[in-house]
Amino acid sequence: MIRFLHRDLRRDLYAVLAATLLVTTAVLVGRHIQDTRHTLFVHWPPVFADWDPHIGPGTPAALAVAAATVAYGPALAARLPWRALLAAAWATALAWIFSLAWIDGWQRGIAGRLTTTNEYLTVIGRFHDIPATLRDFTHHIVDGTPRPWPAHIAGHPPAATLTFVLLDRIGLHGGGWAGLFVIVVAATGCVAVLTGLRALTDEKLARRAAPFLVLAPAAVWQGVSADGYFAAVAAWSVALLALAVTRRSLWCAAASGLLFGLTCYLSYGLTLFALIGAAVLVLGRAGLRERPALILPLLAGLAVVPVVFALAGFNWWQAYHLLITRYYQGVGGTRPYGYWVWANLACTAIITGPATAAGLRRTAGALFRGRAPRTARPARPARPARPAAAHTRLAFLVTAALLALLIADLSGMSKAETERIWLPFALWLLPACALLPRPRAWLTAQAVLALLLNHLLFTGW
Repeated sequence: MIRFLHRDLRRDLYAVLAATLLVTTAVLVGRHIQDTRHTLFVHWPPVFADWDPHIGPGTPAALAVAAATVAYGPALAARLPWRALLAAAWATALAWIFSLAWIDGWQRGIAGRLTTTNEYLTVIGRFHDIPATLRDFTHHIVDGTPRPWPAHIAGHPPAATLTFVLLDRIGLHGGGWAGLFVIVVAATGCVAVLTGLRALTDEKLARRAAPFLVLAPAAVWQGVSADGYFAAVAAWSVALLALAVTRRSLWCAAASGLLFGLTCYLSYGLTLFALIGAAVLVLGRAGLRERPALILPLLAGLAVVPVVFALAGFNWWQAYHLLITRYYQGVGGTRPYGYWVWANLACTAIITGPATAAGLRRTAGALFRGRAPRTARPARPARPARPAAAHTRLAFLVTAALLALLIADLSGMSKAETERIWLPFALWLLPACALLPRPRAWLTAQAVLALLLNHLLFTGW
């Protein structure tokens, strides 16, 4: 039947079929390895989850949000004033993430997520003296040291844990407030990506991407994994950089540098966002030529967080090398690289959905058909970009995100659990869906996948 379809649609479906086969193979091979060798340390490979068919209080809301977004999302995204679209995208993403998490119930799905053994809230009491704890932080990373940090605290720079410590200090105690904080901030990630897309490509493409950024299967892990929060911070660092080079804004450049510095102190692996930032600088090189002084506030902002932590006594490089030791002391040293180096990509196919598989196929076509990426014009006053040029710039940006993800994969420091760890990269793969025709059909596929994941599995994050 596929051979009777239009050639481009047929190729899209082939891409979806390839992604489906990758996921299926990862499931079957993973189950065999786990059942026979017990070396994967996941119960439902390739994702960290348990088979647990269920419904919950969030089910009606999730179904309603999905149906409304599929039915009205593309039309509203095309017609709403830009600022209203951003507000609507954030509100809808918030409803989608919250309702999916709520399927597991308030305690199991939201309030209890960040209070489990390896999570951030378990060590808040050890930060009663923040400067002293930062000076002593690296002494507790490796197993065998006195009072070693739980896995997630040891596995991230201290800004990740400090976020929840500061929430507790201002009176937002416990897992409920922490979970809500993550959901609210994570939902802004789609707004950041839309802002960056409009600045670097054109408004039409950004509008076409909006429903896909809202209704992504990744939302299953944005609520309530702290990586959803990290993803939003990283996305805003890129979006502000895009605004800096297209609007020649010194303030946006400084803010972008500040957030990128924070990103690197939330997660070691997110230093790879420098590749996406470099792509933004290439696309906006005309802005840099016209106002090279943009580099100064960018670098000044970038230095703030590292300098603050260095003065507090935390050594990022030393901590990272100790983390490598800790990683191979635990399950990271047992999990087989030969499986995870490709099964991680199956996790990415799951969190980005079938629409992104088809969109990446079209992205490759746009990149190879296009010439060198054109310089982005200022967002204001905006002039319509030629479609081919806008598509090429979109493809260039998405390819940079994909390259960063592949480097993270080959590093061997992300064996398993990439359905949450790679959320920051996934947000910048989803814009590939803007190149797809028939958005409602693709949105339906995205929503169905997310709903099945959350109702059939109990995810570990």
